[in-house]
Amino acid sequence: MYDGSRILPGLGAFLAVVTYPVWHAVGTGQDTRAPKLEKPTQATECVLDAREMREKHMQLLVSWRDEAVRENRRVYVAASGRHYDKNLTGTCLRCHQDRAGFCDRCHGYLQVSPHCWECHVDPKGGW
Repeated sequence: MYDGSRILPGLGAFLAVVTYPVWHAVGTGQDTRAPKLEKPTQATECVLDAREMREKHMQLLVSWRDEAVRENRRVYVAASGRHYDKNLTGTCLRCHQDRAGFCDRCHGYLQVSPHCWECHVDPKGGW
């Protein structure tokens, strides 16, 4: 049998829960677009293409750590054939020198706290 007195309020509650992030962002004035990152000026090529780096950089860095520290494999060969040292400070931070303008901007937007900075520091001592 049709029980509209329960179905319609349940459907309304479901829609309210599903669309809450949109209404919350509109109501608080939060910007829901991904932040614009400062790209390095001195580099022409990254280890992976930009899309893959956005999606997989943490997996890449964890595999680099495990391979370099545990297996003593310290060179990464990119799809382009270029060789890179498996080293956050020596490879990544050589081009992406501004932590606040690059790393922190995305991690803050996504509200994640990477543990990279427990061991790695800026070679210039600026972080």
